[in-house]
Amino acid sequence: MLIRTLPDPVPPARHEIPPSYISRLATLHGLDINGLWSQVTEPAYFGAGRRVVVPERLAALTGRSVHALAGAMPELRDPPPDWEMFRHQPQTGCHLCDARHPGGRVVRLLPHHAYVCLRHGTWIGPPDIDHPAVDVTRLPDIIDAQRRHLLLLRRYGWATAYDAVLTALMLCAHIWFVDGRPAPFGTWDTWDDRLDILIPFDQEKQDYVDYSTSRLFAAVYPEAVTLAPLIASASWRRLASGTEAEQTRFFAEVAGRVTYPYSPPDRGGDAVAHWALADSWRPPSRPLITYTPGRVRGALPGLAANRLTRHEKSAMWFSRSRRDQGRTLLFHGHLKPVLLRDREPQYVKWEGTIWHSTRTDDLMKQEVARKRRELGFRK
Repeated sequence: MLIRTLPDPVPPARHEIPPSYISRLATLHGLDINGLWSQVTEPAYFGAGRRVVVPERLAALTGRSVHALAGAMPELRDPPPDWEMFRHQPQTGCHLCDARHPGGRVVRLLPHHAYVCLRHGTWIGPPDIDHPAVDVTRLPDIIDAQRRHLLLLRRYGWATAYDAVLTALMLCAHIWFVDGRPAPFGTWDTWDDRLDILIPFDQEKQDYVDYSTSRLFAAVYPEAVTLAPLIASASWRRLASGTEAEQTRFFAEVAGRVTYPYSPPDRGGDAVAHWALADSWRPPSRPLITYTPGRVRGALPGLAANRLTRHEKSAMWFSRSRRDQGRTLLFHGHLKPVLLRDREPQYVKWEGTIWHSTRTDDLMKQEVARKRRELGFRK
């Protein structure tokens, strides 16, 4: 196949997926997107509908080396990267970074640790509904948390850091849950204050027009990264799963970083105590879904109807009450890997899974003791 080099082959963005790059090239040159996609791709295997990019064809089309293209786009690397290191769902990134790349929307495959663009001070967080990244320069603690997150990544590796930060986000979500607070003041007040900046109230429209669940994650991110080293550290995990005195020391350290205990003891249910009991002795959780290279067509799909419906429902409840932000986070798919650690028991409704993540009752203790004996752990 003879492929001519385009007259203005703009470079790909870092971590951009090939359909996004090819779509921009087609737009800039007035070409058919699917036609261009067919020229530079081939079936993933004989008879497959899914097509993958042939690096040499894309290099001929753009006049750039295969090495340069693979450096920007993970899908073109040989050998392929560990896809577990990346989010399974491509997303838009920092809109200020994307402004340097003409031709349309830039969609990237971001690693798990990418929450803040340090160059521009914008929150890019977990994927939501592709709202423009929010400026967090007025909240320097969020930017500092990204730097501490990178230090955690370098010290423990991506798998441990992934589990630690995600677990910490889940614990913060439980703490932010309005029901059962023992005192009028706590870490949740700091999160509420951040929301006033992240999701301001529009006086003209009398609504929170910039609502996004991803911004709720931004509000708790600094405290989550503060908790994460306790979850990543092997020594702290041993204390969390150890004797009563060792657990008391662990809980005291948690209390020094966030408000804990966060609910009256007679109400039952404690996500921190549940993690110490049931999960601290387990290996780190892995992603439930991994990214699959290749697509059937080159054109990028629009926003899925179910994602838009979930967003509209969350925005409606937030606008009505501005409460239960932690519950909204617990229902977001970003936290599923740490709420479904062993993928059982499977509840009919997600409320059951959330309830299970706070269990510390006697039956739960018996179940944990049985599992530990089966796996050869000492009491």
